[in-house]
Amino acid sequence: MTDRLKKEGNYSYVEAGEGTPIIVLHGLMGGLSNFDSVLNFFSAKGYKIIIPELPIYSMSLLKTNVKSFAKYLYDFIEFKGYKDVILLGNSLGGHIGLYHTKLFPEKVKALIITGSSGLYESAMGGGYTKRSDYDVIKKKAQEVFYDPAIATKEIVDEVYTTVNDRNKLIKTLAIAKSAIRHNMAKDLPNMHLPTCIIWGKNDTVTPPEVAEEFNSLLPNSDLYWIDKCGHAAMMEHPETFNALMDAWLKEKRL
Repeated sequence: MTDRLKKEGNYSYVEAGEGTPIIVLHGLMGGLSNFDSVLNFFSAKGYKIIIPELPIYSMSLLKTNVKSFAKYLYDFIEFKGYKDVILLGNSLGGHIGLYHTKLFPEKVKALIITGSSGLYESAMGGGYTKRSDYDVIKKKAQEVFYDPAIATKEIVDEVYTTVNDRNKLIKTLAIAKSAIRHNMAKDLPNMHLPTCIIWGKNDTVTPPEVAEEFNSLLPNSDLYWIDKCGHAAMMEHPETFNALMDAWLKEKRL
């Protein structure tokens, strides 16, 4: 997907389609290509899909936190002149979407979260004491998915390179601390916009009870499960994910 990357101002992003803007927010070690299926499906359904490269490893250490990323997203939306956006986020991306909505509710008309942090963080930034051991990192990458085969060599190599880059590792740990610090439990009951929660039943990073807590705290949310699915539903079961999201968008007339 990087060959489709547009650079404009201070921003790099991929976009396709025309219509209501859906801004897709990737996770801590999630590439833009994780959302290939979402981009291809919804850009043909009357939506403009935009996937910005989030500055996870390019901001100063002091600004490497959920709040700064949410403000970066606001600046991007302003820069592009979007109105009434739908935010879709996986893992840390879901957290950024939620926090942005807390700060700038007037900008967002709906949220879709999958495997989102914001209430519970088990594996973000942890378990890298043996980061130089490729097999350990491979096992950790495989644990993100129900089907370990989804963790291709390319994905494992990228995680291995990231955690063995001292600067990136320090920022990964800073983000993990920030995710805990910016817990959303007290904020969610005040967020009344339509929210779609799509969750893997076998997610070990943000377990199913996290989805249930999101659903109980968000006043206007709908929860959908995908069986035999881990932390990245849009990668493991793209057709099911797209079908659930499409049906929800139609039901809500978004």
